[in-house]
Amino acid sequence: MSVKLNTKYLRSFVRPHELDGLAPLVAAAHQQVHQKSGLGNDFLGWVDLPFSYDKEEFARIKAAAEKIKNQSQALIVIGIGGSYLGARAAIEYIKSNNYNALKKDTPNIYFVGNTISPAYLNDILSLVDGVDFSVNVISKSGTTTEPALAFRVFKELLEQRYGVEGAKERIYATTDKARGTLKELSDKNGYETFVIPDDVGGRFSVLTAVGLLPMAVAGCDLEAVMAGAQDSAKAAEDPDLDKNDCYRYAAIRNLLYNKGYSVEVLAAYEPSFREMCEWFKQLYGESEGKDNKGLFPASVIFSTDLHSMGQYIQDGRRQLFETVIDLQQPKSDFFIKEDASNFDGLNFLAGQNMSSVNKMAMQGTILAHVKGGVPNVVLELEKMDDYSFGYLVYFFEKACAISGYLLGVNPFDQPGVEGYKNNMFALLGKPGYEELRAEIDKELAE
Repeated sequence: MSVKLNTKYLRSFVRPHELDGLAPLVAAAHQQVHQKSGLGNDFLGWVDLPFSYDKEEFARIKAAAEKIKNQSQALIVIGIGGSYLGARAAIEYIKSNNYNALKKDTPNIYFVGNTISPAYLNDILSLVDGVDFSVNVISKSGTTTEPALAFRVFKELLEQRYGVEGAKERIYATTDKARGTLKELSDKNGYETFVIPDDVGGRFSVLTAVGLLPMAVAGCDLEAVMAGAQDSAKAAEDPDLDKNDCYRYAAIRNLLYNKGYSVEVLAAYEPSFREMCEWFKQLYGESEGKDNKGLFPASVIFSTDLHSMGQYIQDGRRQLFETVIDLQQPKSDFFIKEDASNFDGLNFLAGQNMSSVNKMAMQGTILAHVKGGVPNVVLELEKMDDYSFGYLVYFFEKACAISGYLLGVNPFDQPGVEGYKNNMFALLGKPGYEELRAEIDKELAE
């Protein structure tokens, strides 16, 4: 098992009978997921995805990745939210948070379309100046403002550099299988397309072409990723809390939430886990944060953030709990040698690997935070590789679905994100938003 739940630090916060009391509700949530009878059941395609994914498309993804690697020094991935977070998390988790800076035989990968910052866009444009590149645009509709704007820019640049015919050989669209502006444009211009399944929402789409194509370009082992997801799915088949770490994690989150812990802080001790934290925050924030309910997902990377956020976690308001990623095997290690002068007083660390120091920092932090009144859930992760990425993604997705149903919300919609979009469109003068623009102008003038 790649992920194991350790609850030893919860003994003073969660009692065994409380989990027993939740067991029937967890079993009911399990049925809602697998019988597709709960809220948002049109978006449960991710449940069987590790087994039912399109094998023909999977082969095309790998072939397209080889083509990109052979003709490009960079890949521009255009998407926002679930259309980019999973892929970025995967590349940093499996490869490195310094992926683009490392010597390698795969292209650099730049993510755009996730912000409206002109400075960010200009930076990426400068990075591909004189560099052969391809584009993977990811959008269900093709009209979402941030990615659509970025695609307009990079499509024009490709056509200027390679001509219209040359550009179409470098544009790959991951979009709806049958409709939408991007699908229509792709069919008209002859772009190769990959499918965002109708029954898989953006934040659950990392194991579809949305995440798999950028991952393959970075040299990730897609078979190992899917094998990890398959084993994770199998491990979560039995709703018995004594046998299912994924469901027990979901139940513990619910129990702590009902005890007044309103914030969950995902804590990891590897910088390469940072983007995984960002994906986690979208997954849980967008899935549970509705109807005036839900845990607020936050994250820290220790020991870095122990020198900043560590103060609040230790001594601040008792409203949060931590979910700690305990990595059992580091990606690499560094042996600490003795210094003859011991000028820094650190010879007490000599003769051991840095991973051991990191582990002791984690252990000491957990003990301090628990003593300070902060519940700590520990997820023991065997190692950070392709297999464990697939395993952990599915683990968090399944736990999220169970958590959402325990909370009584629809984990698969996101009605709250439309508010800012409507206001933005009105302020920018988009046709059809004239009435709202008048209301906003009046409000701003008061």
